[in-house]
Amino acid sequence: MLAIIWHSRTGTAEALARAAKDGAGDGAVLLCAEDVSPDDLLEAQGYLFACPENLATMSGMMKEMFDRCYYPVLGKIEGRPYATLIAAGSDGSGAQAQIDRIAKGWRLKRAASPVIVNMDAQTPEEILAQKTVPPDRLAEANELGEALAEGLELGIF
Repeated sequence: MLAIIWHSRTGTAEALARAAKDGAGDGAVLLCAEDVSPDDLLEAQGYLFACPENLATMSGMMKEMFDRCYYPVLGKIEGRPYATLIAAGSDGSGAQAQIDRIAKGWRLKRAASPVIVNMDAQTPEEILAQKTVPPDRLAEANELGEALAEGLELGIF
């Protein structure tokens, strides 16, 4: 089972996570970061982390999930695959780097290239506004969810 763990403030990361879940179908479970427990991580065979970049870092709620779950699963999930969907205003690399560092500590294996969706939000009003994700980016997330779930089912990862 693929755990799609998401946090969103303005809709982009949530829309991407839901598109990935649609692609993965019954091969995935969609989990809001604030509700994730260490048991959820232990039960999953792989992970897709979807969150916004806020102030050049991953969102606080996603970071809190990692903080809460890191040590209880350390040494118990090595080798499992992961991928990322980052919602960004202009860059996304800071959040991506943070998640990669945590995944390295857990000894996870990256199963797909990072996906960073840049919404070009530059003013406070644009940054805080609810977002509509372009259809091609939703399709990309859908395909990623499908590929990860299928790879887990077939034992590729």
